[in-house]
Amino acid sequence: MRLAYKTQEQKLPGDWVFLSGGTDGRDGPTTAAGAIVDAGTVCRIRNAGKDPVALLSNNDSHSALSLAGDLLQTGATGTNVADIQIMLLVP
Repeated sequence: MRLAYKTQEQKLPGDWVFLSGGTDGRDGPTTAAGAIVDAGTVCRIRNAGKDPVALLSNNDSHSALSLAGDLLQTGATGTNVADIQIMLLVP
């Protein structure tokens, strides 16, 4: 969530998408494995009637990403290699 906000704030040129997820299928005490965010994430949160800055200030990225439809929910995978992060940039 913070990456989505910062890239909008810094006006990152081009298209991009970022995946952050746990290979075990969950991130902490939630049902989400992580999220896939893009340049539209912050706008989708605002369009849902919430302030992304307030959600970040409250450390509530789960609610924010749920509003954006960006949560990655795979269910248990039966493996736990590590968390992964992948960013694709298209100039």
